Amino acid sequence: MDIYASALSPALDIGAGCYLLVLTVLSTVGNLLVLIMAFRRSSRMKPPELLSVNLAVTDLGAAVTMYPLAVASAWSHHWLGGDVSCIYYGLAGFFFGIASIMNLTILAVVRFIVSLNLHSPKEKISWKKAKMLCMWTWLYALVWALFPILGWGRYGPEPFGLSCSLAWGQMKHEGFSFVVSLFFVNLLVPSVIIIFCYFGIAMRLYFTYKKSTNSNHVPNIIKLHRRLLIIAVLISAGFVACWTPYGLVSLWSVFNDGSKIPPEVSLLPCMFAKSSTVYNPLIYYFFSQSFKEEVKQLSWLCLGSHACQVSNSVSENDIYMVSVNLKSKDVVRETVQEITELRQ
Repeated sequence: MDIYASALSPALDIGAGCYLLVLTVLSTVGNLLVLIMAFRRSSRMKPPELLSVNLAVTDLGAAVTMYPLAVASAWSHHWLGGDVSCIYYGLAGFFFGIASIMNLTILAVVRFIVSLNLHSPKEKISWKKAKMLCMWTWLYALVWALFPILGWGRYGPEPFGLSCSLAWGQMKHEGFSFVVSLFFVNLLVPSVIIIFCYFGIAMRLYFTYKKSTNSNHVPNIIKLHRRLLIIAVLISAGFVACWTPYGLVSLWSVFNDGSKIPPEVSLLPCMFAKSSTVYNPLIYYFFSQSFKEEVKQLSWLCLGSHACQVSNSVSENDIYMVSVNLKSKDVVRETVQEITELRQ
């Protein structure tokens, strides 16, 4: 039996390939825009923003290095490249997935630290620390991705035959410790940390707002923090929601006979998980006014439309202050420092 032959119908293969092609285009364009925006204002970028850039790199990396091979395999009705490409694909998917969840966890912790003092102009996270955190996420993900190559765990084809990942069904005994460690260390613990941090930020903003009844500028800062909190929660929730169905199905196949799951059913959580690379730029665009204005300033994308021409008149302060209207010059200077320090 050819383990790399598609277990799906030809029509479903073509549909899956088209779906992955759309994800590839959307993810590549969206995350490239995030990186272009970061490059255009690199001189004004604050250290915490480097973590958001790092997250865009993980999503872009997954879309560029993995999805085209999956598209070609789907349209060929057979996994291309055999064992070598299967191990490569599984390693790349595991590598970028771990890097993403760790990056989201670090982002939550950094935002929690920043929220502890909303009014301090002092830099909370230095460039050196931000770069070290980004490097740590990649090294940590690489170590976990190499474990199956070194014998702890195993890579193999998915049940539907058009993708490769961890061979969940083959790790019932010799790889059981790997599965338990993976779900505990790289899913359960990060999820608890993310929930704790964002709940702590929400409570911090709530109590700060209660104490700010006699202040004119604190509520505006809180509104900004609330906007950033919403974006961060949506990004984290989107990633967890995309990967949870796949994780549950994979975990079920470890304890039960995975062959009982129809190929069409096993395909759905895998395709849903791959869509996680698309959501972040969309969230930035619809929930971050400054990011939307910056995108509109790229006249070569708008083909000279009126929206782009108007957006060029938006001042830097209007973009980065999110239309905060304050009177005191000292307060304005402090607030600009805080906003540029905290925004994504």
